[in-house]
Amino acid sequence: MMKLNHVREYSFIPMKGLHNPHLQTVLPRLFRRRIHLKPHWQRLDLPDGDFLDLAWSEDPSQARHKPRVVLFHGLEGNFNSPYAHGLLQAWRQRGWLGVVMHFRGCSGVPNRMGRIYHSGETGDASYFLQWLRDTFGDAPTAAVGVSLGGNMLACLMGEQGDACLLDAGVVVSAPLMLEPCSARLEQGFSRVYQRYLLGQLKLNARRKLQAWPGTLPIDLPQLNALKRLRDFDDAITARAHGFIDAVDYYRRASAMPLLPNVRKPLLIIHAKDDPFMTDEVIPDLTQLPANIEYQLTEHGGHVGFVAGTLRHPQMWLEQRIPQWLSPYLDN
Repeated sequence: MMKLNHVREYSFIPMKGLHNPHLQTVLPRLFRRRIHLKPHWQRLDLPDGDFLDLAWSEDPSQARHKPRVVLFHGLEGNFNSPYAHGLLQAWRQRGWLGVVMHFRGCSGVPNRMGRIYHSGETGDASYFLQWLRDTFGDAPTAAVGVSLGGNMLACLMGEQGDACLLDAGVVVSAPLMLEPCSARLEQGFSRVYQRYLLGQLKLNARRKLQAWPGTLPIDLPQLNALKRLRDFDDAITARAHGFIDAVDYYRRASAMPLLPNVRKPLLIIHAKDDPFMTDEVIPDLTQLPANIEYQLTEHGGHVGFVAGTLRHPQMWLEQRIPQWLSPYLDN
């Protein structure tokens, strides 16, 4: 359980009787099973010969004038993730243009190059944001990063400072210190999440090796032998992206040290009971600039935040994020 040190409590009230963090974490998969939004798909070719797949809330060529919100998904997430299509639908209803920028290899199609994506890989997101402005012109633009995508977004905003092309950002359930979060996933019930995520990573890596042999630092037998996320990061993530090992990757890709350099408005949301996190992800508020707002809720799990009732469930993030972004997008 995280401690609440000089952090204000905000108004997320979990569904009655269902405040358990593990229930909160899995409930969105139950309540957001049906996808109501038909995305407009587009493939963006990258300068190095690879590609990113984009899932838009509507045809962007017909919505150039609308405020834009980019979603950076979590580890092995995609448009089908409950928070992704749920948020895009909420943004469309507000008159905003939403888009999921799938990290390399996360759209169901293996990427071509000898690399994938990671928590601190900001190059693709930076390229996409510049392409977005160059292609569709100026419009108010925000980004929301969830879990791994949240750490990446915080890294990008910290690295770019005033030069960041975003008007505002929101970071949800982000592992701002990667090493302790990796260790947490090896403990207790959280190992269930590690097993699931590792299974998804290995499945995706297997598809990539079959489609593009030799594009990962290990072969299929070595891949099948990996037992922990840390092993995957040691064998693949670190080696494919120029890190010495998993520890080096965790240290250099964690967003926490970059937060004081963020210059654009940023909201960070964590739940104290997030089963993926530890106390180390709570920033020292005395070190944060005034443009960063930090919200720590008592409950919510990992990207859960399910409120309302069983008969009328409410996804709090689909209300809170647009509410916070509105002053930056609707003016």
